[in-house]
Amino acid sequence: MALILNGMEMACNPQDRWLDVARRLPDGGEGALGVAVGGETYSLAEPAKDGAHAVTLTFADEEGRRIYERSLQMLFLAALEYVAPGAHARILHSLGAGLLIRVSWPDGEARWYDVRERMKALVALNLPIDVKVFTKEDAGKYFERTGQAERVRLNRWRRFDHFTLYRLDGYEDYFYGKMAPSTGFLSAFELIEYQGGVVLMQPDPKDPTKPAPFRDQPKLVSVYTETARWQSILNCDTVADLNDMIESHRLREFIRVNEALQEHRIAQIAEQFIRSGARLMLIAGPSSSGKTTFAHRLAIALRVHGLRPVKLSLDDYYRSRDTLPREADGSIDLERLDTLDVPLINEHLPRLLAGETVALPEYDFKTGMRTSRTHDMALEEGQPLIIEGIHGLNEQLTASVPQDQKFRIYISALTMINLDDHNRIRTTDARLLRRIVRDHQFRGTLPEETMAMWQSVRRGEENYIFPYQEAADAMFNSSLSYELPIMKRYAYPLLKAVKPSSPHYTLAMRLCKFLNYIQQADVEDEVPVNSILREFIGGCCFYREED
Repeated sequence: MALILNGMEMACNPQDRWLDVARRLPDGGEGALGVAVGGETYSLAEPAKDGAHAVTLTFADEEGRRIYERSLQMLFLAALEYVAPGAHARILHSLGAGLLIRVSWPDGEARWYDVRERMKALVALNLPIDVKVFTKEDAGKYFERTGQAERVRLNRWRRFDHFTLYRLDGYEDYFYGKMAPSTGFLSAFELIEYQGGVVLMQPDPKDPTKPAPFRDQPKLVSVYTETARWQSILNCDTVADLNDMIESHRLREFIRVNEALQEHRIAQIAEQFIRSGARLMLIAGPSSSGKTTFAHRLAIALRVHGLRPVKLSLDDYYRSRDTLPREADGSIDLERLDTLDVPLINEHLPRLLAGETVALPEYDFKTGMRTSRTHDMALEEGQPLIIEGIHGLNEQLTASVPQDQKFRIYISALTMINLDDHNRIRTTDARLLRRIVRDHQFRGTLPEETMAMWQSVRRGEENYIFPYQEAADAMFNSSLSYELPIMKRYAYPLLKAVKPSSPHYTLAMRLCKFLNYIQQADVEDEVPVNSILREFIGGCCFYREED
């Protein structure tokens, strides 16, 4: 047998696992967590494939990070079961480089120190994380026998005939995705007690041999708390709950209540802005958060209070392309703050807020140059000014405006319903689905093109948006608990059309995998024309021509 791993031709034996082959690399397979072969991800514990062209996956790769995260969750849950048999954990949301987890303890006494020490002991033992494959029928019986009612319900909607369970130190659980081969791969972690729960810290991307430092994000956690209250009102915590609503024809009412809750939150933010006495409203958030629709709806909410907000576009403040700094590969990162004429912005804003008439620039994206044309803008006394853009929370953008005149809003799809208590749906995946559908609907972009640029988009978010989110005066969660069953109709065929030969096949199939659990719902006519979801699927009233 022979194969190619990381560009090296290597001989191997029929009994070799990918781990055995990786250890023969010059670096001994340092940092390897899995391998990718032709768009498919494999565990290091799986048999090596004769003739394969493979690359190792490390924590520097998205799939490698997901392998580590799943495996670390398994390690935590196995340790929890050992320390407190019968304890029930809910893996809720990401918090920086960690995962926020709540636990119901059998005796009411939290034992985090013991769990941490047991995790360390399991890592030192380097125990295997074994795989068991069930038929769908046998998996259902197993879940019934072990009292996992939520997974019994979820299993009904699974479209495949097999079900993979993982086993560690006598503990068994299901995760959708590959695992590390053994616990010795999981030495970089930490448990931080936090607000009655714990944050499970993952490796630091800058040094994956150490756990990332914990960064408190109280405003983000308050949104999580608010969302939990909303989910209680909606009686929908998991995908199984959502599927039951679809099956029982209750989704239409669910949509109405969901939208009413968002409208209520927008009204609250409008009132908070008015109470603040600020004039400049700054709206920032990552890609596919629904910033534009949110800004329109917030402007309407302000008009209810007699205000007439005006929007200032930052697009016309781009510097001419030939003056922009270039990356090492010669490309231009248009998401950097210095691609904007920040000094000119800071000259114009105080003048606008003072009621002066200002000649605003005009930028031509085709030529990459500022034109000689300008247009005048003047604000009336007390009239709010809205700026929407990724740098809205960065103080440098508006340094010339006094703090008491600024009101910052951070918007993102901050939460999604989870598959079950141990398998969350990442908000980055939900935003990517939104982006794939929108780009295809309105720009004719193939999903592979959107996926190809997604990592660059994510890097921009990590550098220019997320570090500033706690500076916001208000946060808005733009996710809608009902959106995935409707989004599936648009996204699923696009993802299934991605060929195995595509470098984005792994990502496409991962998105398909969680969509397989979700029932499609053809109730698009119930989605309001001003819904944030309309920004992605079409039919948004804010983009229609006036009659």
